[in-house]
Amino acid sequence: MSEKTTTKRYIETIGRRKTASARVRLTPSSKLSIEVNGKEHSAYFPTDSHRAIVIDPFVKGKIDSKFTITALVTGGGIHAQAEAIRHGIARAIVELDENEHTNIKKLGFLKRDPRAKERRKFGLKKARKAPQWSKR
Repeated sequence: MSEKTTTKRYIETIGRRKTASARVRLTPSSKLSIEVNGKEHSAYFPTDSHRAIVIDPFVKGKIDSKFTITALVTGGGIHAQAEAIRHGIARAIVELDENEHTNIKKLGFLKRDPRAKERRKFGLKKARKAPQWSKR
């Protein structure tokens, strides 16, 4: 019997931000194309700033952008979803080429942004806002 060598056709990673979670698949291709939840990323994200967030690892990281990227994103708002996809893409690039780690880490794309909304406490109106105090 001959040994079979298995080659990965794609790299799959998970990116997160607040309550948004994105499963990102990076597949080598002839040109850059990004699909989010079955739609082209330019159709899914209405503003240029959100589209720019998604392609930041390629633009700011100066990486040869010849990949097909498929992302399934759930939860959170549109901005958090864009940042979750960016986090997933950055992780996939590092998994593909370990030499890019320091470059992408300096840009801050590998760190999961831990900030989230603080829970409301009982006796308060919001997380920290107390009801108005009256002496009499």
